Amino acid sequence: MKKYLLAAAVAASALTVGQAYAQQKLVFALVPKNMNNPYFDQARDGCKKAEAESNGAFECMYIGPGEHGGGEEQVQIVQDLVAKKVDGIAVAPANAAAMAVALQAAKEAGIPVLTWDADTLPENKDLRAAYVGTHNYEIGVNLAKIVQTIKPKGGTICIQSGGAAAANHNERMQGIRDTLSGTKSAASPGDPLTGQNGWTEAPGCPLYTNDDFPLSVQQFQDFMAKMPNLDAFVPTGGFPQFVPDANRAAVEPYKDKIAKKELALVVADTLPTQIEQMKEGYSLGQVGQRPFEMGYKTMFALKDMKDGKPAPTDPTYTGLDVCTPETADTCIAK
Repeated sequence: MKKYLLAAAVAASALTVGQAYAQQKLVFALVPKNMNNPYFDQARDGCKKAEAESNGAFECMYIGPGEHGGGEEQVQIVQDLVAKKVDGIAVAPANAAAMAVALQAAKEAGIPVLTWDADTLPENKDLRAAYVGTHNYEIGVNLAKIVQTIKPKGGTICIQSGGAAAANHNERMQGIRDTLSGTKSAASPGDPLTGQNGWTEAPGCPLYTNDDFPLSVQQFQDFMAKMPNLDAFVPTGGFPQFVPDANRAAVEPYKDKIAKKELALVVADTLPTQIEQMKEGYSLGQVGQRPFEMGYKTMFALKDMKDGKPAPTDPTYTGLDVCTPETADTCIAK
């Protein structure tokens, strides 16, 4: 009888431990390119909203490099998450090629992975379940369309990008180049403009910021000092506008040229501070993404996958907002 009671107690204890383990909160990591970026702050907010709506089912772990960089620190962070055996990872690769090593480790560990904002290289797409985010090529297309409206006869353009290895920015650059040239290139970042449809890229361009916002402002100032008659300047991310006071000071000498549409300054992203700057005359157009939705949707998609449901459609696009000074009050999707 004592043996039976002891066995029953052990079984009950094991059941209790098993139930506690089963009820343990899942941990899903949202990994941005860097954490000192108001754009990625919106993705964090979406992630935290999903956590709040999950009724304790999962935790949103928002973790990434503190500063800009070439992607090495981000790769290490993802490798650490794999070692800690988190339940799922959603990552925006800063360096798509380098990230493949960490995603291979996640795959071998059975940890589901989604990419957002930026994707893997085409040959590494089997290392993640799906991409959730912007159609990056279309950002470039829409940036170029605004530029074409301002400068229908073409001119000299300088494209300012993020990192040279950032797949999303390369896709945007391809969209800009293809649209302005009228010819579809074979792969990102597209074929440089050398006179097609009247468009030529300025010597020394594209410029690469590596998400260093003060550097992006300095690049604009230095370049405009060398080429004051530039026809178009197009950042593929909101880099300079993310340091608004510095950007206003840098662009102020060219506000008259912008107002007269002599300089087509058109910038990616549509954060509130960027729309304010556009309204103040510091740009002629903005093409924005929806990072809040990326952070929100990836969390619930990872939960579905953990529950044995299918991965989201690959790719899952979260939409774009195309804004000009004329549409500034109505262009952002609610």
